[in-house]
Amino acid sequence: MARTRDTSLPLLVPRAFASTLLRFYDYPDPRRPGRMIKGYDCPHAVRTARMCAAVAGRLGHDPARVKQYQIACLLHDLGRAGLDRSLFGRIWSWARAQGIPTRPREWRAVHPETRYGRETEAFVARYRVAMESAGITLDSWACEQVEMRLGYARRLAARLRIVKPGLRDLGVAWAPWMGRIMLYYYYPEKLAGAQPWVRQLAEILVACEQFEAFSNQRRGRDYYVRRREDLAEAFLYLNGLQKEGIVSRPVVQALRELAAEGAFDAVLEQARGRALSKRERAFLRQAGKE
Repeated sequence: MARTRDTSLPLLVPRAFASTLLRFYDYPDPRRPGRMIKGYDCPHAVRTARMCAAVAGRLGHDPARVKQYQIACLLHDLGRAGLDRSLFGRIWSWARAQGIPTRPREWRAVHPETRYGRETEAFVARYRVAMESAGITLDSWACEQVEMRLGYARRLAARLRIVKPGLRDLGVAWAPWMGRIMLYYYYPEKLAGAQPWVRQLAEILVACEQFEAFSNQRRGRDYYVRRREDLAEAFLYLNGLQKEGIVSRPVVQALRELAAEGAFDAVLEQARGRALSKRERAFLRQAGKE
């Protein structure tokens, strides 16, 4: 398809700077010394960061803060550095098929006996035999792939410790709130008592990342076991997050309004790898009226 260049959602940092940040997603392959695993689906991080800045701006956040926020959004998947596309997909497709919780808060709801922060270990202990019977060996590398979801806070903290010197060299003043918003989707409890602006920026990241993910063809095939992208399903999911109290109505409404104005058309097309149909465009034009 012909690529649509989106000028309505610019990066607030120079492109060369953004590219340097994205290199922090590269990860030394523990199985092959000297080889780096390239960051998985970095365009998703860029699209999400651009959408987040647009929604934050619509909601009146300070421009200087929004620029700092966009840096955090560019790195929001840092805890997944080293993602093995095939193995990660096999593990989580199997888990979904078995009805097994795939997020820490969902895991703890089903297994309240699990010690906080030890969800990865609990998953491995409970399902090692069944997974090996399904042809998935839970060796140390596979356990890292489990950690990327059920132990995301621990893995993100480890990656941030490694990259923070590089961030300082780039002149990035990393603030604690930046890491906290990156954890919000999996660990909403970590923002208990946070200032309202921090909470809202975290909500925006969740809303935009999930909205992009529902149109992301690559992720849909790799580990959502999805055959097509559906905008109606994306909005239904956002409505569900709103009912759960994970995102607020103002955030969802701002996203809907921008979608109705066409601000997200290009990023959605890039995520899908194809142009939006006339029906899809008409659907988006009505999004702000919900």
